[in-house]
Amino acid sequence: MTVYFIGAGPGDPELLTLKAARLIEACPVCLYAGSLVPEAVIARAPGDALVRDTAPMTLDQTHAEIAAAHAKGQDVARVHSGDPSLYGAIAEQIRRLKADDIPYEIVPGVPAYAAAAAVLGQELTVPEVAQSIVLTRMSMKSTSMPEGERLEVFARSGATLAIHLGVRALREIERQLVPYYGADCPVAVVYRVGWPDQMILRGTLSDIREAVRAAKITRTALILVGPALSNQNGFPDSALYDAAKPHVLRPRASTPKA
Repeated sequence: MTVYFIGAGPGDPELLTLKAARLIEACPVCLYAGSLVPEAVIARAPGDALVRDTAPMTLDQTHAEIAAAHAKGQDVARVHSGDPSLYGAIAEQIRRLKADDIPYEIVPGVPAYAAAAAVLGQELTVPEVAQSIVLTRMSMKSTSMPEGERLEVFARSGATLAIHLGVRALREIERQLVPYYGADCPVAVVYRVGWPDQMILRGTLSDIREAVRAAKITRTALILVGPALSNQNGFPDSALYDAAKPHVLRPRASTPKA
């Protein structure tokens, strides 16, 4: 048997990869994060499958379900939201699987920041504006952040920031980022991206907190911050398609003869 850590994407069932859909439809055991994975995704599980919502379960309880499936030789679809490599809490699960010699495989999914950029209709890396994306989160009630990964440390780069678990910490985000990005730096808050009740709020570091409060958003939102989110007109074209900059797949354009 194999335990498949499956990235279910941000919420839209149509953003499942073909491999993810095939495995969910085939595995006789399905363990999923019920607060983050839509029912439409889990509906793909076989009618006779053992389906468990792990949201109210502990790590020990979840591993016990996997161990029981292993004893029966049953494959397990361990379904996570987004991509399991990012805040998927799979490291501690994998550690236990290795200790018990239980095979596993990771199936990547569409991460929330990519889905958010899609619904915003823009690129997050803009020539000479921002060429890096920092994926980070706020501590809040979760595991504390390493000292070198404080938000203001990343802010010094000027990169586009994708901040998870931070919608209740917008005052602190504003305090840490304004000295580096400025109060008028554009911000987008995307609530439950890919779900039917998806909501998009745009603003700046100085006013986004009030907009979020008015919308009564308190969880399940991704915050994007950075100058790349502004009107994307005043920047140069990239060198990728520049006729004056040939590469191995595109020779230099010939100059017409007079």
